[in-house]
Amino acid sequence: MIDVYSWATPNGHKVHIMLEETGLPYRVHGINIRTGDQFRPEFLKISPNNRIPAIVDHDGPNGKPLSLFESGAILLYLASKSGKFLPLDVHERWHCLQWLMWQMGGVGPMFGQANHFRRYAKERIAYAIERYTNEANRLVNVLDRRLGEARYVAGDEYTIADIAIFPWMRGAESRGINMEEYPHAKRWFDEINSRPAVQRGVKVLANANANTPIDDKARDVMFGKTQFQRR
Repeated sequence: MIDVYSWATPNGHKVHIMLEETGLPYRVHGINIRTGDQFRPEFLKISPNNRIPAIVDHDGPNGKPLSLFESGAILLYLASKSGKFLPLDVHERWHCLQWLMWQMGGVGPMFGQANHFRRYAKERIAYAIERYTNEANRLVNVLDRRLGEARYVAGDEYTIADIAIFPWMRGAESRGINMEEYPHAKRWFDEINSRPAVQRGVKVLANANANTPIDDKARDVMFGKTQFQRR
């Protein structure tokens, strides 16, 4: 059994989708990042960076429990454990991994900043909004060009690269992205969005997230002094 410590965010949904796609048994433990659950000592033991998601696989390698944080590492582990969604061919595998790294180093951080300055920042900072909106669109253009060449990001197979990128493309308009301008990316998004496992994955903890308001206290927890306290 895999215990999943997570919340309904793009990085959380990566792992939820992967678990639904693989069929590996799991239990979800909601870590409400708007109320500060991510700073609890018991969570920091498995996620020292105080970020979701994290997992504990009680039937890890050699039958020993294994805990992991960082969504990309978790996707790689679950692919290894299940034997799914990571190509066996060496060339195809490296193509997959480069796009996974592209998501982790580019799409996640830049989309996150665009989302923050467009939706959550107390001050409307025109420079920041323009910079990160432009960068988000540049990255989607990279994705669109790639998907004009192949069905999926890494090639003909649906892989962890697609699973990593897809949740960040949900709600693209909040990052200032008009998907109609990127037809190949839209085709890809619509296909993945129709997968039953994906539809189940994005529902995980969605109601709990929707029922937690983003008020001044939540902003302090996520973006203010509470976030940056030494622990």
